[in-house]
Amino acid sequence: MINTNKINEKSKSKIGLEKHPCFNREAAKNFGRVHLPVAASCNISCNYCHRDYDCPNESRPGVTSKLISPEEAVERIWEIKKIFENISVAAIAGPGDSLSEPEVTLKTFELIKKEFPEIIPCMSTNGLNLINNLGELKNAGVKFITVTLNAVNAQIASKIYRYVKYKGVIYTEKDAAKLLLENQIKGICAAVKNGFKVKINSVLIPGINDFHIKELSEYVKKSGVYMFNVMPMIPAEKSYFYKIGIKGAERKDVAAVTKGLKDINIMGHCRQCRSDAAGLLSKDLSYMLNETANGAETEDRHIFFRGH
Repeated sequence: MINTNKINEKSKSKIGLEKHPCFNREAAKNFGRVHLPVAASCNISCNYCHRDYDCPNESRPGVTSKLISPEEAVERIWEIKKIFENISVAAIAGPGDSLSEPEVTLKTFELIKKEFPEIIPCMSTNGLNLINNLGELKNAGVKFITVTLNAVNAQIASKIYRYVKYKGVIYTEKDAAKLLLENQIKGICAAVKNGFKVKINSVLIPGINDFHIKELSEYVKKSGVYMFNVMPMIPAEKSYFYKIGIKGAERKDVAAVTKGLKDINIMGHCRQCRSDAAGLLSKDLSYMLNETANGAETEDRHIFFRGH
């Protein structure tokens, strides 16, 4: 009789799932990640987003204390490993989009692969350029990809995005939403087919897509995506939604819209990390790296994810 448990464990070990704190809640207890803020530009404009390059006091996606080069990314990993040795994942998640300038992301992964072959390369993207870069990402050793997909309906998506820049052309309104959605779905399907572990992040925006989460989850199930993560929108000052008074969501809102979703792997331990986050998910140590880099005295001013 074949022991399927052993087969599953071998498969899990082969891709590194047992050590990825975002894709495996149990792994998050012992293993940490480091986010490398090398992605400067973004090819879409989200109405809830405002990217900050010199922001030490906010804990949300899209902020970092500084941008770094691919070479500096390698040094950053060495520095965080001095503080917390159990770093299993090196991820690129901003502050722009990882594939807006793919050559920077790919160079970073290439350097990491040489210096830290044991570390799992991972990235987040809006999905616009995913289909065009899957081959290069696979060659770079990337096995885990997160795609931010906030709608599978172009009319709803048109309320979330102001513009999309693709191959030198700027698209707006429904044209932007339609193009982005088409590329996202193509990229997600191709990534799953090519053996990547894919997680979908969906930002819960009250009055915009909160009623749409069930439909989103149905797409996630059919596509073969590994994990579905619904995140409450954190109002970013200077963002379009903030200016027009659209309020953020709370964890209780996420619980309400995901309650009853069946046959789907829901991520329940997300911390909506900064683009330069480091260490365990439950305790971001990036402030230690940033203050050391700035020549400042280290002080414990870690900001935990709101609601925890």
